[in-house]
Amino acid sequence: MEGCGEDGQVKLLGVTRSPFVARVRIALALKGIHYEFIEEDIPNNKSELLLQSNPVHKKIPVLIHNGKPVCESMIIVQYIEEAWDSKAPFLMPRDPYDRAIARFWAAFIDDKVIPSILGAFRGQGEEQQKAGEESVENLLLLEEVLRSTGKAYFGGDGIGLVEIALGALLVLIQTVEKVTNIVLMDTQKSPLLSAWADQFCKADKVKNALPDRAELFVFLSARRAKLTSPPPGN
Repeated sequence: MEGCGEDGQVKLLGVTRSPFVARVRIALALKGIHYEFIEEDIPNNKSELLLQSNPVHKKIPVLIHNGKPVCESMIIVQYIEEAWDSKAPFLMPRDPYDRAIARFWAAFIDDKVIPSILGAFRGQGEEQQKAGEESVENLLLLEEVLRSTGKAYFGGDGIGLVEIALGALLVLIQTVEKVTNIVLMDTQKSPLLSAWADQFCKADKVKNALPDRAELFVFLSARRAKLTSPPPGN
């Protein structure tokens, strides 16, 4: 996808299996912003462009807009909203209070939901079971948030900041469940969230920006096998 035009020069460094990269790709797709996607070889051979663009963490995603790098997925999503604020749809509420609430739940997803998912993926035995239960509880909280809106989306009538923060993780959640055989999202306890997830993944500008399921499954299966294999010499 060409990255230069009326939107300026836009490049995105990432990998297609990453849910964090998916957050940025979804935001760009919703805004209709043309960009160049540069596939990184992670974790084997990080490019010089990536190391120069994110010298602190040396991680993807990195958005480069007119030569200026922006790092961290949710910071990038908010940057996209602010840099192209005249382009619909609006990814954040217009009201300052509603905007603060959206940021709160996006932070909750990063601070609570993601660690519980990764804990279930990396853990074993009781530790893994506890992480799975924490994931279910965290997502039940989001079920109640969605219920309280009385609408199909967290932010009201369309996909916004919270949708992008959580929705980009759905393929990861489903793949970790498949790899570990641990329930992370209880569809019976979270019927509204499950319906929201189905709707989100089918949205025209979202479905092609989500992580590649097959690639993510192969990657996580290999990582899980390493985590559960006995140490050398045993």
